[in-house]
Amino acid sequence: MTKELVINATSHETRVALLEGGHIAELYIERDRQLGIVGNIYKGKVIRVLPGMQAAFVDIGLAKAAFLYVADVMDEMEQVERTIEGEDDLLEQEENTELSSLPPIEDLLTEGQELLVQISKEPIGTKGARITSHISLPGRHLVYMPTVDHIGISRRIESEEERERLRQIIDSMRTPGTGFIVRTVSEGKSEDDLRHDMEFLVGLWENLSRGLDEVNAPSLIHSDLDVTSKVLRDILTEDVKRIVVDNVEEYDKIVRFLRTFMPRLNYCIELYKGEEPIFDAYGLEVEISRALGRKVWLKSGGSIIIEQTEALVAIDVNTGRYVGKHNFEDTILKTNLEALKEIAFQLRLRNIGGLIIIDFIDMEKEAHREKVHATLEEALKQDKNKTNILKISELGLVEMTRKRVRESIGRTLCEPCAYCEGKGYVKAKLTIIYEILRELRREMADLPAGHVTLLAHPDVAGLLIDEERCGLDDLEQRFGRTVSINPRPGFHIEQFEISVG
Repeated sequence: MTKELVINATSHETRVALLEGGHIAELYIERDRQLGIVGNIYKGKVIRVLPGMQAAFVDIGLAKAAFLYVADVMDEMEQVERTIEGEDDLLEQEENTELSSLPPIEDLLTEGQELLVQISKEPIGTKGARITSHISLPGRHLVYMPTVDHIGISRRIESEEERERLRQIIDSMRTPGTGFIVRTVSEGKSEDDLRHDMEFLVGLWENLSRGLDEVNAPSLIHSDLDVTSKVLRDILTEDVKRIVVDNVEEYDKIVRFLRTFMPRLNYCIELYKGEEPIFDAYGLEVEISRALGRKVWLKSGGSIIIEQTEALVAIDVNTGRYVGKHNFEDTILKTNLEALKEIAFQLRLRNIGGLIIIDFIDMEKEAHREKVHATLEEALKQDKNKTNILKISELGLVEMTRKRVRESIGRTLCEPCAYCEGKGYVKAKLTIIYEILRELRREMADLPAGHVTLLAHPDVAGLLIDEERCGLDDLEQRFGRTVSINPRPGFHIEQFEISVG
């Protein structure tokens, strides 16, 4: 499948789109006001230790305190590898990691203690950043771990002979007591390629670690690369055939980056000079807008509904307008198979992570359920974020998790609706009218006689004057008062005010 990188860079925002087969598969966004912080290294101060959660809050200078788990403090190599960000071959540490074998957090950290930490997950929703004390510096071919004595090889390098060759090269070059993880792109690379990467990373660590004792906490010690350089470092492989960028400065920066870190790779880099905005020219703005919608239509006429909450994401599959050509079971199977491919695509594009529940259309045949499950696993193989899928339940539900490091593009590009306050709905006008009538009854029964004035949204006021006037007439007759209704265009649909004078 042909892959391209399309980069739109302005003074205030940079967007990097990975295209597969001409369609956007992944989108990375960085804004000057919202710079990414994953990979940044801080000197922080422990402000609270939580024995009941085996974790601690650490002040690193951000708006919210960062969260440090006990497993991210211990020097156990399995945990270190699981928390390395940027090396997609390695397992992610789940938040429910078995903690019984680890010492209590209060034995490792105390309030007021200063320590060097690194961001492993962006702040998401109401949660602060996830941090680790296991510092890692990712390069093109290697990930440097200056504080541990270890050599790890990417699990995607399957040849035992190649794994041993790489291990011997790294072991012969590294400083005793330091560690490296060999990334997938190192497969087949020469000793010179690996040495160049190693020397750069070691020099970087030496520069940023100088004078750490004189730095007061909380302080930023090291910022990771900008979004363009990070994407080039982490996902640029031989199957990416072209890079297209619309900004001269960004173009020059990419050329310098590739000459420095990937001098032996020959990429086609093109400066876009068209009058039409680059994302419009490639049809990406339409795809991004589609990725912000709640409903996604399938080619057959079916649809999927994606609902994202704080704790989980629910995806519902519907046949919609598709009625099939044969029997009902075949129609359901075809819809589910088409839907799961779109779901795998949308998960990557929207960068949806965490717990995901997929409600497929119920399938009676066990063979159909197995086929859907196997096809979903196959569709997710192209996703560099780790996923874990459980079997389809008898209710037709699939439970899965997807590694979540940064906010979804929906949370990045959107904010809660100021009108509905993020609920996604408002009260029906009839509901509001009946609330008004109940409140009028309370006011007219409790307060002295006098004229009553009601201020309400024009739509509510109009309905109360016309179709629902009978309820108001009953109150006026019962309490012997008149009610004046005054529309207020600036009111929220649910807002109303009652005054007696």
